[in-house]
Amino acid sequence: MMSSPRSRLAVRLVVLLTACALTAPIMRLGAQARPAADTVQLTEWDVPWGAEGRPRDPSVDPQGRIWFVGQEGNYVARFDSKTKKFERFEIDAGTNPHTVNVDAQGDAWYAGNRNGMIGRIDGNTGKITRYPMPDPNAKDPHTITFTPSGDLWFTLQNSNMVGFLEKKTGKITLATMLTPRSRPYGIVLDKSGRPWFNLFGTNKLGTIDPKSMRVREYMLPDERARGRRIALTSDGAVWYGDYSRGFVGRLDPVSGAVKEWALPGGATSMPYAMTVDDADRLWLVETGRQPNRLVGFDPRSNTFIAQTDLGPAKPNTVRHMVFDKNTRSIWFGSDRGTIGRAVVPAPGRKPIG
Repeated sequence: MMSSPRSRLAVRLVVLLTACALTAPIMRLGAQARPAADTVQLTEWDVPWGAEGRPRDPSVDPQGRIWFVGQEGNYVARFDSKTKKFERFEIDAGTNPHTVNVDAQGDAWYAGNRNGMIGRIDGNTGKITRYPMPDPNAKDPHTITFTPSGDLWFTLQNSNMVGFLEKKTGKITLATMLTPRSRPYGIVLDKSGRPWFNLFGTNKLGTIDPKSMRVREYMLPDERARGRRIALTSDGAVWYGDYSRGFVGRLDPVSGAVKEWALPGGATSMPYAMTVDDADRLWLVETGRQPNRLVGFDPRSNTFIAQTDLGPAKPNTVRHMVFDKNTRSIWFGSDRGTIGRAVVPAPGRKPIG
């Protein structure tokens, strides 16, 4: 198995960081929690290796198969929903992968959360290529997103960094956050190529200029705000789920203005997993209740459009989700040891923008 070498001659990049913390008045808006008919079709499959592996962070490959990781089980796996076949890929002991994302070529990239590396599994051969972090302080790659050219941005939560991996060369560049212990978490990419990420250790969201690698932070007005996951709508707005306060929030990246809507579950809803569909509707999972509940929010009407329980009322946490537009499905992993699919209804209106 080939791996990228750790060069002793590599020169550590000094990243220029510029603070730009924006504070704006917050608008807390009352969304109508319309109890509409449950139109979400839910299916779950038991992972063969059990709940103790913590299956999570699914990603859909070009063939429609679902890749996911077992963070505590220390594996990467693939699931074919047509054949119901699970396939497991063995990785290095102690990797404890946090996330896997599949690129346009079908290769699966995973974050080695406890061994400081990014791994790539060839989707055809299963061959693994390893990309170790160039800095010993960068210990915990967390969540991954791709650029259109296939390069990677990824967060490193407890290392307080965000990284960029150039696919062609394997070079990794790291940017340290402006706020100590800010804990970069979920990450997405906007239309201009900028990564946006939650700063779970503080009441901020962050972004990086991909050319200068300058970090910019946006302050959320409530000091208790803590976002875990993040999403973008087609109008350029940045959305987050406030885990500590039970809100879904919208940041205008131009003005810095913030609007928020209280989730149906209230202050104890603890929204964790989050995604957006092809009609700009936000989907979040309230993990502060058992069973966890999938909630849909339409930003055009400021209305909660669906509330669907995920499985039986057993201890569970749904931590990450991805929307597949080809099947109108939201895929998720659960701490109960399942891979799940929620087929959401098609809207009757065009996306924002």
